[in-house]
Amino acid sequence: MFALLVIIHIMASLVLILVVLLQSGKAGDLASAFGGAGGQTAFGARGAATVLTRATTVCAVIFMITSLALSIMFSRAPSSTIMESVPFPEETPVESTTEPSSAPIEEPSQAAPEEGSEQGQ
Repeated sequence: MFALLVIIHIMASLVLILVVLLQSGKAGDLASAFGGAGGQTAFGARGAATVLTRATTVCAVIFMITSLALSIMFSRAPSSTIMESVPFPEETPVESTTEPSSAPIEEPSQAAPEEGSEQGQ
């Protein structure tokens, strides 16, 4: 069911893209509507709905419904990740491969600053 819904969603989105790109723009575009040649509405005169506008509406509705259905199905599905299927070795303590050095550790010398120094002047 999930795969079928994904296929329908992809097909609806591709058809929607094609139908929108095939439509011609309004006469003069939006800029001329405010310039005076447009008519009485801001977006120009509304013509009769063509086959392409109806196809756009149908594809948009199918796209929205499949988007909503996929999001609901995905949120209700049990969550699993790839990392859950990877077998991990048993935890064993990590042993050091280097031998500790036998040289004595020297502490850094802490020289006190001289009182007559010119640091703050």
